[in-house]
Amino acid sequence: MTVETTEGEKIIVIFDGARCIHARRCVTGEPAVFRANVQGPWIDADGATTQEILTVALNCPSGAITVARKDGGQEERAPKTNKIQIRENGPLAVNADVTVEGHGAMLRATLCRCGLSKNKPFCDNSHIKGGFAATGEPESTDATLALIELVGPVTITPTENGPYMVLGKLEIQSGTGRNINRVEKTWLCRCGHSKNKPYCDGSHKAAGFQAP
Repeated sequence: MTVETTEGEKIIVIFDGARCIHARRCVTGEPAVFRANVQGPWIDADGATTQEILTVALNCPSGAITVARKDGGQEERAPKTNKIQIRENGPLAVNADVTVEGHGAMLRATLCRCGLSKNKPFCDNSHIKGGFAATGEPESTDATLALIELVGPVTITPTENGPYMVLGKLEIQSGTGRNINRVEKTWLCRCGHSKNKPYCDGSHKAAGFQAP
């Protein structure tokens, strides 16, 4: 799926369909801009104010929607707290100053943790049909690092046939936003088989998980 670019008077809306997980925050947030079930162009970049469209983009968990302002105003900035949120029976939702190796720099992404996505490392909702079951509310780690400023660059590397290697200061959160851990380096499961989710426990080897 190609990237769609829609230019309005004051803002340009970019939609990357390959990263969309159909959270529907766009069509419910600004239905005059993101028009569901229409023939032809479905994005009207003049259908709301620049700030309203920017707000919808910031609420897109997968980063499928981004914007470029033409009025010189403030665009999306790195968050004040780098975080990875664990979605119940679903992906890892990243909001950070992050580089996903092989895919470049971004501020938001939803990464597959069921091992079934055909668009790895990104989620494509295969966890739904696959019946993936994994809590979004794991227990908090007792040995949480005393990290206060959770900012700066983060690198996520999908290792070959293995987990995500995560380098950088960030908070791992439950689906409801509870602090699970604060880390500078960790390995997160992406095969779906770990018995210690969200962390890797080596189960990908016995499961024969294969992914670049």
